[in-house]
Amino acid sequence: MLFNFITSLLRAHINRKVLIFLHNFFTSIHKKIQSLCLFTPMSQPHQISPFDPQKPSKPISYPIKTLEELNSRAYFESFHYPFNKASVLLPFSAVELPHRPRLLVCHDLQGGYGDDKWVQGGFNGDAYGVWHWHLIDVFVYFSHALVNLPPPCWTNAAHKHGVKVLGTFLTEWEEGRLVCNKLLETEESARMYAERLSELAIALGFDGWLINMEINLDVEQIPNLKEFVSHLTKIMHSSMPGSLVIWYDAVTVHGKLDWQDQLNENNKPFFDICDGIFVNYTWKKNYPAISAALASDRKFDVYTGIDIFGRNTYGGGQWNTKVALEVLKKESVSAAIFAPGWVYETNQPPDFRTAQNRWWELVEQSWGMMKNHLITLPFYSNFDQGYGNHISIEGNQVTEGPWNNLSCQGFQPFLEFIDGPTPEPIRVLVDVKEASYDGGGNITFRGFLDDDAHFTKKIFQGKLILGYQSLQLQYSVKSEGNSVLGLSFQFSSNNNEKTSLLIASSNINHISHKFTEVIIADQVKKPEIDPGWVIYEGSIAMNDRTLSEIHAVCYRLKPEHSKLRLESDTDLQEDPLVRTLAEYFSVLGHIVIKDLARNSCFFPSRSWLVEGQNIKFSFDSQESRLVSLNIIWKLKNGNDFAFPKYNIYVEELEKQVDEKSNKRVKGAFKYLGVAQVPMFYVSDLYTTAATYSLKFIVQACDLDGTCQKLDDSPNFRLDFEGQ
Repeated sequence: MLFNFITSLLRAHINRKVLIFLHNFFTSIHKKIQSLCLFTPMSQPHQISPFDPQKPSKPISYPIKTLEELNSRAYFESFHYPFNKASVLLPFSAVELPHRPRLLVCHDLQGGYGDDKWVQGGFNGDAYGVWHWHLIDVFVYFSHALVNLPPPCWTNAAHKHGVKVLGTFLTEWEEGRLVCNKLLETEESARMYAERLSELAIALGFDGWLINMEINLDVEQIPNLKEFVSHLTKIMHSSMPGSLVIWYDAVTVHGKLDWQDQLNENNKPFFDICDGIFVNYTWKKNYPAISAALASDRKFDVYTGIDIFGRNTYGGGQWNTKVALEVLKKESVSAAIFAPGWVYETNQPPDFRTAQNRWWELVEQSWGMMKNHLITLPFYSNFDQGYGNHISIEGNQVTEGPWNNLSCQGFQPFLEFIDGPTPEPIRVLVDVKEASYDGGGNITFRGFLDDDAHFTKKIFQGKLILGYQSLQLQYSVKSEGNSVLGLSFQFSSNNNEKTSLLIASSNINHISHKFTEVIIADQVKKPEIDPGWVIYEGSIAMNDRTLSEIHAVCYRLKPEHSKLRLESDTDLQEDPLVRTLAEYFSVLGHIVIKDLARNSCFFPSRSWLVEGQNIKFSFDSQESRLVSLNIIWKLKNGNDFAFPKYNIYVEELEKQVDEKSNKRVKGAFKYLGVAQVPMFYVSDLYTTAATYSLKFIVQACDLDGTCQKLDDSPNFRLDFEGQ
């Protein structure tokens, strides 16, 4: 209850010094009550066992809470450690930060490690997420433990969009003072703990640390504190080019807990030995200019705080965040947005997804600096935002029900949020309700369109430099009536000549003159997918061009081209007005751009070694059992070739024998989940007494979204004889 009370105070407009006093006051009372034995926890009928990181269980992300645990390297002995490795590398183009004011986002949501702690995904279709990565340069995972390790889902999603991810090293309250006394005891201890932090970041694949010390120190401890920060920065840089160590503006060079709200002589010595400073958020209007002048050519390394909850922050935060952003942009310093989860935690109307889009649209309008997403080939997006109500794989739905997993986020489209009635004929949005070709998302186009009209919408922008190779373009569509969806690719050449290419599925004579080149796509026949989805494919020679934008192009077939549809719809035949202005509806499932010569190379099943470990059976009744195990896989030849993800299925084999084939009866393939690392934990899988064996199938998926055929995929068979 004490923690919840303090958390509620954190969300209120309360001065930090008052908050520290209240925390110490209530902590002392709590300890006195315990010492007098006036409080005895009530016994509960079902006691929850303490978390044992050594024991196999559903993989989770969790922080390191003590200096002893950090020193002992116990985390690396945890069952959960290998699951927590990020699988997506930061693109080479994002290793160096842009030379301009940057946007740092510090995640602080309900104490951290909520829905995002479930490494293999959770079941909350309303979980918090971020998908406006094109505005963000650095993402910090923040919680109130000592060593806050970013869950891999955040690192995977951020890296996919070229965003760096930092963990947080935090000392606060009286416990934090005791930690620092030990940490800073000697120069050697300071260096040793810095090395422990660096080792964690390298092993888990995130990009550095925010150092947040909110305690009073003795001035004699400052030299060792500076050694800690300096050594951490140096070894991070030597181990991971482009890594960052950022100092939070709290402790001064004199050892006092005294937030400066600007870069000045009291905190600049820390700024000088690391990669930047996160300035506290209670600054005045003239402070950013003072910081910029003192930082000189490093002014972009000054990240000036804005508390979105509005606690004494300049401009008030919340829906007025742009007030502070505009001041920071004018002074050419960077911004540090703290706790953008305010939108989620305070249930901003009408719903989180709408409020989130509206809030970030205001940030974009005031900040106006965006990243490029089109950075490497193959380029693939299924528009998945990391949550949804169903999951599909290559055109077939495999699950139904709410889920969340930010590691599954695809490249996010660049869609302008329009608040209120749209002035455009077609409303465009990422949707989780309509069918998905892959994952749980799509882009839905819905509205009304004239027979002779067309509508274009930018969905991606960037700078993808292409040589002279030939490219294959592919996309999937599910449409109704005579609605048609094509894609337009905008190119520029070395002499700045602008060209456009339309790839479409049918006759487009009435709009073809608006594009430099038109390709009529071939329809790819895949009888195994949902018949509602249609896949279109085309190719083009690049001739040394740069791809800058991708647009969706909506238009309608002429009546003669949609005869079958019209014959089945009396209203469309008889009403000339509806013929002229009719409802438009299309869903874009995925986009692929890849080298024409590139083919997915999947290894045959015999090339893999798949094992089951920590196998555990428990019997629910005589008619059923629960099975838990950890499945791991690797190539037999030791090749470190890896795929970006693996779909995990199970097939049941029953004891009874089919009379015709004289073989065991097989059940249908059941989708269990997705893995970003070469292991997957199956927890309490229900099987009936009739089940003779379980066949676990590991389906590799390539960077262009293609998946290995299930019959050719590696597998592990678990027989129940003697169990």
